[in-house]
Amino acid sequence: MHGLINRAIQCFVTDSYGAEKWVEATRVADLDFVEFEAMLTYDDDITPDLLDAVSHVLDRPRDEMMEDIGTYLVSHPNVEALRRLLRFGGVTFVEFLHSLDDLPDRARLAVSDLNLPRIELRDHSPTQFSLICQSPVAGYGHVMMGILRTMADDYGTLAMLEHTGAGHGVETISVSLIETEFAEGRVFDLGARAS
Repeated sequence: MHGLINRAIQCFVTDSYGAEKWVEATRVADLDFVEFEAMLTYDDDITPDLLDAVSHVLDRPRDEMMEDIGTYLVSHPNVEALRRLLRFGGVTFVEFLHSLDDLPDRARLAVSDLNLPRIELRDHSPTQFSLICQSPVAGYGHVMMGILRTMADDYGTLAMLEHTGAGHGVETISVSLIETEFAEGRVFDLGARAS
Protein backbone atom coordinates (compact mmCIF):
# COMPACT_ATOMS: atom_id res chain seq x y z
CA MET A 1 0.00 0.00 0.00
CA HIS A 2 1.31 3.44 -0.88
CA GLY A 3 2.64 5.41 2.06
CA LEU A 4 0.39 8.37 1.26
CA ILE A 5 -2.66 6.31 2.22
CA ASN A 6 -1.20 5.15 5.52
CA ARG A 7 0.14 8.65 6.18
CA ALA A 8 -3.37 10.05 5.65
CA ILE A 9 -4.67 7.69 8.37
CA GLN A 10 -1.85 8.82 10.65
CA CYS A 11 -2.61 12.50 10.04
CA PHE A 12 -6.33 11.96 10.60
CA VAL A 13 -5.74 10.36 14.01
CA THR A 14 -3.05 12.82 15.07
CA ASP A 15 -4.92 15.94 13.96
CA SER A 16 -8.30 14.78 15.26
CA TYR A 17 -7.43 12.86 18.44
CA GLY A 18 -3.80 13.60 19.29
CA ALA A 19 -0.41 11.94 18.94
CA GLU A 20 -0.96 9.71 21.98
CA LYS A 21 -3.92 7.96 20.36
CA TRP A 22 -1.87 7.45 17.19
CA VAL A 23 1.03 5.88 19.10
CA GLU A 24 -1.41 3.63 20.94
CA ALA A 25 -2.96 2.54 17.61
CA THR A 26 0.46 1.64 16.20
CA ARG A 27 1.10 -0.51 19.28
CA VAL A 28 -2.28 -2.27 18.90
CA ALA A 29 -1.50 -2.85 15.19
CA ASP A 30 1.83 -4.37 16.28
CA LEU A 31 3.90 -1.95 14.20
CA ASP A 32 7.52 -1.40 15.17
CA PHE A 33 7.40 2.25 14.03
CA VAL A 34 5.05 5.21 14.51
CA GLU A 35 5.67 7.35 11.41
CA PHE A 36 4.70 6.47 7.84
CA GLU A 37 6.81 7.91 5.03
CA ALA A 38 4.50 9.30 2.35
CA MET A 39 6.58 8.18 -0.62
CA LEU A 40 7.37 4.61 0.49
CA THR A 41 5.35 1.47 -0.20
CA TYR A 42 4.22 -0.75 2.67
CA ASP A 43 2.91 -4.30 2.88
CA ASP A 44 -0.79 -4.38 1.93
CA ASP A 45 -1.71 -6.19 5.17
CA ILE A 46 -0.62 -3.23 7.30
CA THR A 47 -3.48 -0.93 6.26
CA PRO A 48 -6.47 -3.11 7.29
CA ASP A 49 -4.71 -4.02 10.56
CA LEU A 50 -4.01 -0.35 11.19
CA LEU A 51 -7.63 0.64 10.51
CA ASP A 52 -8.85 -2.04 12.92
CA ALA A 53 -6.39 -0.80 15.54
CA VAL A 54 -7.48 2.82 15.14
CA SER A 55 -11.14 1.78 15.39
CA HIS A 56 -10.34 -0.13 18.59
CA VAL A 57 -8.32 2.70 20.17
CA LEU A 58 -10.93 5.34 19.31
CA ASP A 59 -13.74 2.98 20.34
CA ARG A 60 -15.59 3.81 17.12
CA PRO A 61 -17.18 1.48 14.57
CA ARG A 62 -14.76 1.12 11.66
CA ASP A 63 -17.30 2.24 9.03
CA GLU A 64 -18.05 5.48 10.93
CA MET A 65 -14.36 6.12 11.49
CA MET A 66 -13.62 5.61 7.79
CA GLU A 67 -16.35 8.09 6.86
CA ASP A 68 -14.70 10.55 9.25
CA ILE A 69 -11.39 9.95 7.44
CA GLY A 70 -13.10 10.88 4.16
CA THR A 71 -14.50 14.04 5.72
CA TYR A 72 -11.08 14.90 7.15
CA LEU A 73 -9.40 14.46 3.76
CA VAL A 74 -11.45 17.25 2.17
CA SER A 75 -12.15 19.54 5.11
CA HIS A 76 -9.09 19.79 7.36
CA PRO A 77 -6.78 22.75 6.65
CA ASN A 78 -3.73 20.43 6.61
CA VAL A 79 -5.05 18.66 3.50
CA GLU A 80 -6.52 21.61 1.58
CA ALA A 81 -4.68 20.52 -1.58
CA LEU A 82 -6.92 17.43 -1.95
CA ARG A 83 -10.07 19.52 -1.78
CA ARG A 84 -8.64 21.79 -4.47
CA LEU A 85 -7.78 18.79 -6.66
CA LEU A 86 -11.35 17.53 -6.34
CA ARG A 87 -12.89 20.94 -7.07
CA PHE A 88 -11.10 20.95 -10.42
CA GLY A 89 -13.52 18.13 -11.31
CA GLY A 90 -16.36 20.50 -12.11
CA VAL A 91 -18.27 23.69 -11.50
CA THR A 92 -21.34 21.82 -10.16
CA PHE A 93 -21.70 18.84 -7.86
CA VAL A 94 -23.05 16.76 -10.76
CA GLU A 95 -19.97 17.60 -12.84
CA PHE A 96 -17.85 16.70 -9.82
CA LEU A 97 -19.60 13.32 -9.55
CA HIS A 98 -18.90 12.62 -13.23
CA SER A 99 -15.24 13.49 -12.72
CA LEU A 100 -14.77 10.80 -10.07
CA ASP A 101 -14.25 8.09 -12.73
CA ASP A 102 -11.02 9.90 -13.64
CA LEU A 103 -9.84 10.50 -10.06
CA PRO A 104 -7.33 7.61 -9.93
CA ASP A 105 -5.73 8.80 -13.18
CA ARG A 106 -5.62 12.42 -12.00
CA ALA A 107 -3.98 11.32 -8.74
CA ARG A 108 -1.32 9.42 -10.73
CA LEU A 109 -0.45 12.67 -12.53
CA ALA A 110 0.67 14.01 -9.17
CA VAL A 111 2.10 10.76 -7.75
CA SER A 112 2.89 8.27 -10.52
CA ASP A 113 2.96 5.14 -8.33
CA LEU A 114 -0.23 5.92 -6.37
CA ASN A 115 -2.98 3.44 -7.24
CA LEU A 116 -6.30 4.61 -5.86
CA PRO A 117 -9.28 2.27 -5.84
CA ARG A 118 -11.33 2.10 -9.02
CA ILE A 119 -14.44 4.31 -9.00
CA GLU A 120 -17.35 4.17 -11.44
CA LEU A 121 -20.36 6.49 -11.48
CA ARG A 122 -23.63 5.14 -12.86
CA ASP A 123 -26.44 7.51 -13.85
CA HIS A 124 -29.99 6.34 -13.12
CA SER A 125 -31.66 9.72 -13.67
CA PRO A 126 -30.57 13.37 -13.57
CA THR A 127 -30.82 13.21 -9.75
CA GLN A 128 -30.07 9.53 -8.98
CA PHE A 129 -26.63 7.96 -9.16
CA SER A 130 -24.68 4.98 -7.87
CA LEU A 131 -20.99 5.18 -7.12
CA ILE A 132 -19.20 1.84 -7.38
CA CYS A 133 -15.94 1.61 -5.43
CA GLN A 134 -13.57 -1.30 -5.94
CA SER A 135 -10.80 -1.54 -3.36
CA PRO A 136 -8.67 -4.20 -1.71
CA VAL A 137 -9.31 -2.46 1.64
CA ALA A 138 -12.81 -2.97 3.01
CA GLY A 139 -14.55 0.28 3.89
CA TYR A 140 -13.27 2.48 1.08
CA GLY A 141 -16.90 3.20 0.19
CA HIS A 142 -17.31 4.77 3.62
CA VAL A 143 -14.30 7.01 2.98
CA MET A 144 -16.01 8.09 -0.24
CA MET A 145 -19.23 8.76 1.72
CA GLY A 146 -17.34 11.25 3.90
CA ILE A 147 -15.76 12.86 0.85
CA LEU A 148 -19.12 13.08 -0.98
CA ARG A 149 -20.98 14.55 2.02
CA THR A 150 -18.36 17.24 2.48
CA MET A 151 -18.07 18.03 -1.22
CA ALA A 152 -21.87 18.28 -1.56
CA ASP A 153 -21.80 20.90 1.20
CA ASP A 154 -18.86 22.55 -0.53
CA TYR A 155 -20.97 22.90 -3.70
CA GLY A 156 -24.09 23.98 -1.77
CA THR A 157 -25.96 20.81 -2.79
CA LEU A 158 -28.39 18.90 -0.59
CA ALA A 159 -27.78 15.20 -1.28
CA MET A 160 -28.86 11.97 0.37
CA LEU A 161 -26.13 9.33 0.49
CA GLU A 162 -26.49 5.70 1.46
CA HIS A 163 -23.91 2.94 1.57
CA THR A 164 -26.01 0.20 -0.02
CA GLY A 165 -23.72 -2.77 0.31
CA ALA A 166 -20.38 -4.45 -0.07
CA GLY A 167 -19.11 -7.73 -1.37
CA HIS A 168 -16.12 -9.19 -3.19
CA GLY A 169 -14.11 -5.95 -2.84
CA VAL A 170 -16.89 -3.79 -4.32
CA GLU A 171 -18.93 -1.22 -2.38
CA THR A 172 -21.88 0.80 -3.66
CA ILE A 173 -23.07 4.25 -2.63
CA SER A 174 -26.49 5.55 -3.63
CA VAL A 175 -26.53 9.31 -4.34
CA SER A 176 -29.84 11.19 -4.52
CA LEU A 177 -29.75 14.90 -5.28
CA ILE A 178 -32.53 16.70 -3.43
CA GLU A 179 -31.61 20.32 -4.24
CA THR A 180 -28.57 21.31 -6.29
CA GLU A 181 -28.68 24.96 -5.14
CA PHE A 182 -29.70 24.33 -1.54
CA ALA A 183 -27.19 26.74 -0.03
CA GLU A 184 -24.40 29.01 -1.13
CA GLY A 185 -21.39 26.84 -1.87
CA ARG A 186 -17.94 27.40 -0.49
CA VAL A 187 -15.91 29.87 -2.54
CA PHE A 188 -13.47 28.25 -4.93
CA ASP A 189 -11.06 30.28 -7.03
CA LEU A 190 -9.02 28.38 -9.60
CA GLY A 191 -6.19 30.87 -9.27
CA ALA A 192 -6.00 30.91 -5.46
CA ARG A 193 -3.41 28.91 -3.59
CA ALA A 194 -3.85 27.30 -0.22
CA SER A 195 -2.02 29.18 2.50
